[in-house]
Amino acid sequence: MSAIAWTAAGSLAAWLWLLLCQGFFWRTDVRLPERVEPDEWPSVCVVVPARDEAAVLGSSLPPLLAQDYPGRAEVFLIDDGSSDGTGDLAREIARRHGGVPLTVDSPGEPPAGWTGKLWAVRHGIGLARARAPEYLLLTDADIAHAPDSLRDLVAAARAGGFDVVSQMARLRVESLWERLVVPAFVYFFAQLYPFRRIGKKGARTAAAAGGCVLLRAEAAERARIPDAIRHAVIDDVALARAVKGGGGHIWLGLAERVASVRPYPRLRDLWRMVSRSAYAQLRHNPLVLAGTVAGLALVYLAPPVAVVAGAVVGDTATAAVGGIAWLVMTGTYVPMLRYYRQPLWLAPLLPFTAFLYLLMTVDSAVQHYRGRGAAWKGRTYTRPDAVPDEG
Repeated sequence: MSAIAWTAAGSLAAWLWLLLCQGFFWRTDVRLPERVEPDEWPSVCVVVPARDEAAVLGSSLPPLLAQDYPGRAEVFLIDDGSSDGTGDLAREIARRHGGVPLTVDSPGEPPAGWTGKLWAVRHGIGLARARAPEYLLLTDADIAHAPDSLRDLVAAARAGGFDVVSQMARLRVESLWERLVVPAFVYFFAQLYPFRRIGKKGARTAAAAGGCVLLRAEAAERARIPDAIRHAVIDDVALARAVKGGGGHIWLGLAERVASVRPYPRLRDLWRMVSRSAYAQLRHNPLVLAGTVAGLALVYLAPPVAVVAGAVVGDTATAAVGGIAWLVMTGTYVPMLRYYRQPLWLAPLLPFTAFLYLLMTVDSAVQHYRGRGAAWKGRTYTRPDAVPDEG
């Protein structure tokens, strides 16, 4: 057998393992259960860190303030040094729409060792503690919640005894590049952190989706959230690990009616979203980066290469093995495309999308070693301990 044939066989073996042994990551049926309302609704404080979010607040804040929640609820929007009038706009929206009480405050610049978002979250949690809530909802400023979203989250946490209930918000999928990249982003995330494993007690897999995290206040104190993860660039996964490491029970699933309103119309926008934290995901380790690049090449790029090479040289066996691997890959991607209501002809293009992610990951490492690091909203986190430089 040629080297390409062996590589194709290795790729097929990897796909059969992923299909059957990686927590059925490709299935998209991990959703909130049907709501069972508790006898008493606990109090909830919602913390929204916001930095230069005026462009999206008009779509996301009114439905958050309009939550149909029977218990006591309050929203704390923490204006993290915005220069676009985010705080003033939030106050105006609350004045016009009413609903759940809103407090807007600012934490000042984060000290060394803190990412800006987590410093804002810490300030919001500090304000919330005066209300002694049983739960905290940590949600991003670009997330639009259905009117009964908070009810569903709290009911699921109560019924399942969860310390964390998190939903992966539906990301916007409208432009061509969003169609190519966004469903794959969620697909790759689920491959790394299979949702079924996250919800199992005793399983080591831990993750959350930062746009929508309902957190039991007692569990937050026990896990020292957010102080214990103050350096984290990928704060949602770090939060889940801290809570689960402290004996907490967590759940993560796909959202039905929680959506991000932030647009990523150009490839450059999506590239920046992924590359800003991709190397942090690899813990800034060049050996892990090399392994990741090799793994992506073997699993996603080898099958189409084997098909083309086998067809060119007349090696039917190599083309067949590569084709089967490509077919399995395509089949595992179909459920995610259906979840995002996208045409299924995008499924065979997953190798191309994976190649883009490979390039984004390498670029993330290059930016790190150039001293630029993870960048977001004008802040650059140049080192693994995430000390911010303003830029």
